[in-house]
Amino acid sequence: MYVRNTGVALIAAAVAATAVWASKAQAEDIYIPLLVYRTGPYAPNGIPSANGYIDYLKLVNARDGGINGVKVAWEECEMQYNTKLGVECYERLKGGGAMGAAVVNPYSTGITYQLIPKARVDKVPLHSMGYGNTAAADGRIFPWTFNFPTTYWSQASAFIKHIGAQEGGMENLKGKKLTLIYHNSPYGKEPIPTLQRLSEKFGYELTLLPVDHPGQEQKATWLQVRRGKPDWIFLWGWGVMNQVAIKEAAAIKFPMDHMIGVWWSGSESDTVPAGEGAKGYKSGTFHAPGHGFGIHDEILEHLYDGDLKTAKDNKFGDVLYNRGVINAVYDTEAIRTAMGKHGDRALSGEEVRWGFENLDLTAERLKELGLDGFTRPIKVTCEDHEGNGPVLIQQWDGSRWNIVSDWISPMREVVRPMIEEAAAKYAKENNITPRDCAKEG
Repeated sequence: MYVRNTGVALIAAAVAATAVWASKAQAEDIYIPLLVYRTGPYAPNGIPSANGYIDYLKLVNARDGGINGVKVAWEECEMQYNTKLGVECYERLKGGGAMGAAVVNPYSTGITYQLIPKARVDKVPLHSMGYGNTAAADGRIFPWTFNFPTTYWSQASAFIKHIGAQEGGMENLKGKKLTLIYHNSPYGKEPIPTLQRLSEKFGYELTLLPVDHPGQEQKATWLQVRRGKPDWIFLWGWGVMNQVAIKEAAAIKFPMDHMIGVWWSGSESDTVPAGEGAKGYKSGTFHAPGHGFGIHDEILEHLYDGDLKTAKDNKFGDVLYNRGVINAVYDTEAIRTAMGKHGDRALSGEEVRWGFENLDLTAERLKELGLDGFTRPIKVTCEDHEGNGPVLIQQWDGSRWNIVSDWISPMREVVRPMIEEAAAKYAKENNITPRDCAKEG
């Protein structure tokens, strides 16, 4: 195991649960610092995400001897989903290993916003997988930030398409009442521009209801919901806010199949505490739930000696565990791509950035990785750091999540111009000259 744990107030149980102990990265290792939150109000979400990511790294080391035979080292820093602590963790760990950080996953939209300008200076690629600043999808302005396989704006447009299909056609959205209940933070506010733009286009009425951190008190919010009687609710929450919202919706007998959560509001930790009331609730996702895929068989064999109970105690197969796994797959495959240019050795962040920007994760490669049917192929380019951005809808049946839609393509004709407009504004405000991707090698 190539792990060292750093941070504040990391409780002993969390340490034991992930088998973390002190060990310096070797000079020949790829080094990946991990910003985690195993403590604090969002720990139920942070623990499975971190476990899934680390389990995949362990698998790569144990089964393959590393990425193309180069071991991966990682180091945790506990940031409690706190922006200030997250930035401190980044500063503390970015220079670790012989070559510095190969990639950093901020695991927070607020932290991502703070690290974008730092990464440009430090030459460290950021991977804010499905979160962060949506404008970073324009790689001409944001060469160091990647938010594939999709973004919040793409997800918001996919939600509107899903609702249109449920209502019998996009034209039937006119006059419908849609309410966004959102975490009152940069993360929660991210979909608002898209939903407002699409409200103008399709004629639905949009109501915005913010919920302050951590989200345990929502009585006033749901009083407004009862008065407004929306046709559909979008839940853009995190942590305890989600289970509270689902319980409140059930208490007023809101039809749960008309309530759709962002992909960070669609995990077992959101639905199980709500009991039967959560049945029928939906959320977005960009990968499958459960543990019925080849990659899970590999993890179970190599890391748990076939002991499913122990694996499930580590949240094996839960939605957020799977999200950690696919996050690690994307990162290690980007590193593998970079090795195709720079050689099979420890790589710097600058070298790995090329691998992210040239990542082409094909259906054939996904099948080799045991991920056939788990997610979609992804291709990243200089201009497009989001990829093709399709979204799935999953639904809770009272005991597990099930996929209930085909892949929904986002409204790129709406979203991409908005991304380019926002990126151009950012470039102007920060005196950034856009890259000419035609000249990039």
